[in-house]
Amino acid sequence: MDLRHLRYFMAVAEAGHITRAAELLGMQQPPLSQQIRALERELGAPLFNRHPKGVELTDAGRQLMSEASRLLADFSAMQQRMAAFVKGEHGRIALGFTSSAAAHAFTPEVLRACRKLHPDIRVEVSENNAAEITEAVADKRLHCGFLRVPVARPTGLVFEELLQEESLLAIPIDHRLAREKSKPVELKELRAERLILVRRPGAPGLYANLLAACARHGIEVELAAEVERMTTNINLVAAGVGLSLVPASMRGAHPHAIVYRPLADPGKLSAPLTLVYRKHDCDGPTGTFISLAREVAAGHRARVR
Repeated sequence: MDLRHLRYFMAVAEAGHITRAAELLGMQQPPLSQQIRALERELGAPLFNRHPKGVELTDAGRQLMSEASRLLADFSAMQQRMAAFVKGEHGRIALGFTSSAAAHAFTPEVLRACRKLHPDIRVEVSENNAAEITEAVADKRLHCGFLRVPVARPTGLVFEELLQEESLLAIPIDHRLAREKSKPVELKELRAERLILVRRPGAPGLYANLLAACARHGIEVELAAEVERMTTNINLVAAGVGLSLVPASMRGAHPHAIVYRPLADPGKLSAPLTLVYRKHDCDGPTGTFISLAREVAAGHRARVR
C-alpha cells in the first residue's frame, strides 16, 4: 500500500462511483478498479459494496477512509511545511551570541524583524563566549552566531563582518582618568594601570590588540582580572577593580559608576560585529536569517552615517 492507492481509494469513496472517480483522476476505469481490488486483497477485506448505481463503503471501507483522510492530510501538511522550509519561511534557527554582541542595538533589532517578517521561523537564542559559539556552529549545535572578533577560523565556517563600532575605555567613576570625560585617552596614560580583560580563549581579539598596542609603545600594564563574559567585565569596572576596553554599545552599563572615554588613536581597537555560519549549510530558514541580518545591518549603517 502507498499514498497513491489511498488517493485512489479516497477518490472512489468521495465520488461513490468508480467511473466518475476515474474521470476525476484522469485515468481509465479498468485500471482504477484493478487498483481498488488489489488494495482490498492486501487488506484482506472488501472496501466497497458494488451496485448498479455505484459503490458504497463497507465497515472496513469506512475505517480506512477515516485513517486515510488523516494520513493524506498529514502528508499534505508535511509537503507544505517542507516547501516553506525550502523557501526559508518555516523551521527553527539556533542562534548564539556573546554578551557584548547582544548589547548592540542591532541584535534585538534583527530578532524583532525576524519575528515580524517570518513568524513561522522559531528562533532559539543562547549566550556564550566567542570560542564556544564558534565551536557550536562548527559542530552543528548552532546554525549561526553573533560575536565580536573571531577567536579561531575552523574550515567550513564563514565569518561575515556586519558592523564596526568604536571601542571605549571603561573607567571607574572615582578613577583619575574619569575626570576629563570627553577628552580621548592616550595609550601612555594607561602605564601601570590595572586592566580587566575578557579571558583570551573566549574572546582574544579586542584585548589582545590592546595589549599589543601597549607593548608596541613600551607601556607596561597590570592584569587585574581575566573573566569569561563582558557583563562580568563591566561589573568589575563598576566595582573599581580596574579599567577595561569595551565596544561603544556597552556605554549605557552602570552609568553612575563608570565613565566611558574614547582612545586617542583607536587603530585596530575598533569592535566589529561578526556573523558566523557554516558555508555549506545556510539554506532554508538559516539562509533567510542570514539575508535578513545583512539587510538590517545595512539599514543600521545607513542610519548612523
